[in-house]
Amino acid sequence: MKIQVITLFPEMFEGVLNTSMLRKAQDKKLVEYKLINLRNFGIGPRKQVDDTPYGGGDGMVLRVEPLLAAVQHAMSSIRQAQDRSVTNRQSLVVLMTPRGKKFTQAKARELSRIDNLILVCGRYEGYDERVTSFIDEQISIGDYVLTGGELPAMVVIDAVTRLIPGVLGGTTSAVRESFAQAGVVEYPQYTRPEKFRGLKVPKVLLSGHHAEVEKWRTGQQRKK
Repeated sequence: MKIQVITLFPEMFEGVLNTSMLRKAQDKKLVEYKLINLRNFGIGPRKQVDDTPYGGGDGMVLRVEPLLAAVQHAMSSIRQAQDRSVTNRQSLVVLMTPRGKKFTQAKARELSRIDNLILVCGRYEGYDERVTSFIDEQISIGDYVLTGGELPAMVVIDAVTRLIPGVLGGTTSAVRESFAQAGVVEYPQYTRPEKFRGLKVPKVLLSGHHAEVEKWRTGQQRKK
């Protein structure tokens, strides 16, 4: 899987993409991350990427030309890879925006099956609406406003990458977790010590009776 991120602040991603499971996924060559600096597609000698909004108002709006040029650059790198491949790889361009469809585990699972994912991060007061004519989907991670689309993009990358086959260690890790089924959260987990400040591990988990353990876990999921 190839994940490309169009952003004005690529440095924000370095620590996240090179840590824990996201780093391991790269090392295993299960995913490739590419950071595309929107500033490189700015207009004029000052590489301008934004301007004041028509109709007045506070803040600056990202211009459509640099955004589209960056998307086309990302798509061209995919086409070059496709030319060297015997398969027709699926691509998707996603704009991170509070107006987008709410991000869920089901959407993460859907995106994990995409071969080429391009995430576009907005900034400042917003983006020229005309850019939406050149993207496939709009995604939001919640009903609140952040200073840009970088943090939402990181959330999407983390949620999607861990679902790529081979990234997680256990064969059932992505099956028995919260929201693997719609509306269902994971059962409580315990480990050593067996007793801690008067709090004990449920006896059923110490019984070695797998059927009873499974029954208890299912019951806890329904309760939660």
